[in-house]
Amino acid sequence: MRAPRFSDSVFINCPFDADYWPLFEALIFTIVDCGFVPRCALEEPDSGQARVSRIEKLVQACQYSIHDISRIELTPRFPRFNMPFELGLDLGYRAFGPVTAKRKRCLVLDTKRFRYQEFFSDIAGQDIRAHDNQPDQLITEVRNWLKSISRRKTIPGPKPIRTHFARFSAVLPEYCDRLGLDRDDIQFAEYVTMVEEWLKSAK
Repeated sequence: MRAPRFSDSVFINCPFDADYWPLFEALIFTIVDCGFVPRCALEEPDSGQARVSRIEKLVQACQYSIHDISRIELTPRFPRFNMPFELGLDLGYRAFGPVTAKRKRCLVLDTKRFRYQEFFSDIAGQDIRAHDNQPDQLITEVRNWLKSISRRKTIPGPKPIRTHFARFSAVLPEYCDRLGLDRDDIQFAEYVTMVEEWLKSAK
């Protein structure tokens, strides 16, 4: 299959742990329902290639990027640096890359809008959006950003997307059973395909 167009591709930089997965599913669903192609490091598991190399290629291939820094926890343990590192790669490529890189746009998400000031002050000036760990709020923020930044007239409103996501989530266990998949261990590519197929049939 041919790679999706630069102008249709959305790079996702977020946690992949079980606690975040409901938000991850909402994020993927919203991107697809808005007519874009979600892409992330999980799409091509390859033990022979360094993960940072895959991320660099994805950053270059996607006009849009969504970075969720909500898992940088302010605790006595070491914080998780993967998300700000990938955000830095994205911003660096936009600043120092070729002419096409100037077209790149990114959205930064967090649980609270100004929480980043406590640990990541260098991104002051970015329009950080908050989802409060709520899938419906994440859907609204991501949809509104994609609509504003792309100016596409085909993007549905946040309420229809939230309705679609709720309906899809309700039938997903049955969908997985029919395909012989484990609902609690759906691979990224499988989930994207199921979302695309369900939306086609629903519309």
